[in-house]
This record gives sequence, C-alpha cells and structure tokens, in this order.
Amino acid sequence: MNSEPTAPAVPRFDTKLAVLLRDDLEPWQRLNVTAFLVSGLGSRLPEVIGEPYEDADGVGYLPMFRQPVLVFEGAKETLTAAHAKALSRALPRAVFTADLFATGHDEANRAAVRAVPTSALDLVGLSVYGPRNAVDKVLKGARMHP
Repeated sequence: MNSEPTAPAVPRFDTKLAVLLRDDLEPWQRLNVTAFLVSGLGSRLPEVIGEPYEDADGVGYLPMFRQPVLVFEGAKETLTAAHAKALSRALPRAVFTADLFATGHDEANRAAVRAVPTSALDLVGLSVYGPRNAVDKVLKGARMHP
C-alpha cells in the first residue's frame, strides 16, 4: 500500500483571467503593466479573489486571485484586435496605454486614457476576465509570454 500523500487535484476553471502585453515592452514595463492591469480586475470582480492566507504562525496575509493569471504577448495589431473583441463581448477588462508610462498617479492615468478615443488608444496591455472560451477568442493570435 502506497503511503505517500497524493497531490490535490488542480481544479479546471470555467473562467480565464488573462493579461496580454505588447511584445515590444522592456522587462520592467511588462511587470509594471501586468501589476496594474490585474489590480483593475481584482478590484471590481470579487469572485476572482480567494480567501486570505495565513502561515503556520498565524500571521495573516491578503487574499490573492483564486485562479492562475495567464500572461500572453502579441504585436500591437494583436492587442488592438483583442481589445475590440473584448469590447464586442462586453467582457470585464482593463487597459494600459503607452501614455501611462509618462504619468505619475491615478488621476493623471485616468485623464490620459480619457483624452484618447477608443480606436486611437496606444495599447501596451490589456487584461480580460470571462468564460474560458470567450477569453480564448479574444486572445486569438497571441502567444504565451515566455
């Protein structure tokens, strides 16, 4: 009889939480954009957040997403197409534009996005959440981030 513990089954989520980054970003920009984009989803969609953490000493930690965040990359055109698809499917989304690299706070960020029509946004990142198949269609043409 095998007495080794078995790993718990990894659940298959019927939803997907994904970030799409433009493939010409510097490494620090990729990290920064990803962090900002996922914060938008977590703040508006309580169902994506799990329970708080606690270590063996009883020290508490903030909750995190309940499922993996998948990070993709693609060319500027891929990002523009994904944005249009996310809008047409009315999926929850967050955007990060190139203009935001020159701003220093939330109010300036929102003003920079508000100043540009949807079709002219210089997107460098997009996060999206929704049913797995709908998010897969939004991300068509993108590849997993290396």
